[in-house]
Amino acid sequence: MTAPDTERLHFMQDMQAALSHTPKSISPKYFYDQAGSALFDRICKLPEYYPTRTELSILQTHAADMARHMGEHADIIEFGAGSLQKIRLLLNAATQPARFVPMDISGPHLQTASALLKKEFPALHIQPLVADYTSDWQLPAPLPHAGKRVAFFPGSTIGNFSPQQAHTFFQNCAKHLAGGALLLGVDLIKSPDVLHAAYNDAQAVTAAFNLNLLTRANRELGCDFDLSQFAHSAFYNAPLQRIEMHLLSLKAQTVHLNGHAYAFHEGETLHTEYSHKFTITGVQQAAQSAGLQTTAVWTDPHQLFGLIWLDIPHTQETST
Repeated sequence: MTAPDTERLHFMQDMQAALSHTPKSISPKYFYDQAGSALFDRICKLPEYYPTRTELSILQTHAADMARHMGEHADIIEFGAGSLQKIRLLLNAATQPARFVPMDISGPHLQTASALLKKEFPALHIQPLVADYTSDWQLPAPLPHAGKRVAFFPGSTIGNFSPQQAHTFFQNCAKHLAGGALLLGVDLIKSPDVLHAAYNDAQAVTAAFNLNLLTRANRELGCDFDLSQFAHSAFYNAPLQRIEMHLLSLKAQTVHLNGHAYAFHEGETLHTEYSHKFTITGVQQAAQSAGLQTTAVWTDPHQLFGLIWLDIPHTQETST
């Protein structure tokens, strides 16, 4: 079975499971086909969407300090690499990095972004890896004479994980990056008004991004979602410290997939994403439970966002 066939099968299985259960829920990784990745790039430039420009400002201010933590000839990995905008700041500051391995689930988008990056950094060994970092991923074999492995996970994408999924991710880092480090971007707890605006932008790009998941299901799985009868819904759940994103059914309707019919009640939702918000202390404790140790933290002046350097010792004893 080829990779596209395998991906389609997983999408089919996960969509069937989502539609069969109450409440209905599917992984946000299925946002990121080529159209979804392009829409997310647009979201990152919206005036309401503060995370990208805030994280970039932190990187611009502190990239030299981060590069000192990397050391010479670092073997750099980026999870959820996307358009590779942020890594440029680290690569420019790094001392002769040995290799860059961008990892993303969207192969065409990754290849395009990697080709553009290669033009800017012709001497850099770039090795794109189409993979799902939410599972037990594998990395290419270490390069001889490379420095330590440093993984970059920006965008507070870890906020899409449940606490248990985040713990599993940290455990995978402990296993695959022993002796290296993780540079982790986290979106910090703030005013609900700021959060609401960021996920309900005036241009409705986030709504289009959310609804594109249904477009993708229609195209790739043969579903018959009527997009005019679903609405984008995003809100901040303060007690659980997370944005919740849903697709809301505007009427009682039936959707078909693989010969089966699935009912939506009026007002029922398909949950598509959580985006947890954090405190620095909370992230440090979660990482420490898997054996990772905080050695540096960088934030913006308004404490909207943080980048945390987590060292990973060679020998780990991780909790389960």
